[in-house]
Amino acid sequence: MKFTFYGHSSGDLETGGKTLLFDPFISPNPLAKDIDVDSLKPDYILLSHGHGDHIADAVPIQKNSGAKVICIADIAGWLGKQGVENVHGMNFGGGFDFDFGRVKMVAALHSSSMPDGSYGGNPAGFVIYSEGKKIYFAGDTALTYDMKLLADENLDWAILPIGDNYTMGADDAIKCCSFINCKNVIGVHYDTFPQIKINKEEVMEKFIKAGLNLKLPAIGETIVL
Repeated sequence: MKFTFYGHSSGDLETGGKTLLFDPFISPNPLAKDIDVDSLKPDYILLSHGHGDHIADAVPIQKNSGAKVICIADIAGWLGKQGVENVHGMNFGGGFDFDFGRVKMVAALHSSSMPDGSYGGNPAGFVIYSEGKKIYFAGDTALTYDMKLLADENLDWAILPIGDNYTMGADDAIKCCSFINCKNVIGVHYDTFPQIKINKEEVMEKFIKAGLNLKLPAIGETIVL
C-alpha cells in the first residue's frame, strides 16, 4: 500500500490493485506545479466536502480517467449536473464494499459549499479498509469528541490536517491521535496559503515528544504504509 502526496490535502492511495485519489486540488496550487494532472488516472476519487481547495480538479480528472467518485450524496447530485455520472453517494455511518476494499463515511466538523455557492451537504471523512489495513482520511475537520468512536478500529494510519486556522492545528491533531488510538500520521492541509503556514521542525518535535510517527512528504513523494 502506497500514498503519494500532491499537495494541500490531495494524494492518492494505491491499494487492492486500485488507485484512490483524495480531494484533488492540484492545478490551482502553485506548490504542486510539477504535478501533471492530465497524467493522473485514478480508479476512484474520494471527496471529503465541496470547497474549491478540495474538488478543483475533480471533474476534469474524472472525465479524463472515468474514475468513480465517492462522496456525500449531496455532492453526488451536484456532480451529476456537471455531467459526471459515475458517482457513488454515501452518508454518515454508512459503509460500502468496493473492489479494492471497504469505505465507511464518518463525520467531520467543518463547513461545506460548492464552488458555485450551491449546497454541498456536510463535510465528511473516510475510513478505508483494504489489504488488511485501516486508513483514516479525516478531511477538513476540527478536533471533535466523535473521533473517539474510531478508537477501537485499530487504525494503521491517519491522514490529518495540521495547518490550523481552517482546521485542526498540530496540537489538536496530536489530541486527535489519542482519541482515535493511532500513532502513524500523514500531515496535510498546511503551507498552501499564508494562513496555514507551519514550522515543520517545531511540528515534528511536538509529534515526536508525543510518541507519534509523523510523516510530512514532499509534493510528489510516495511513502509505503
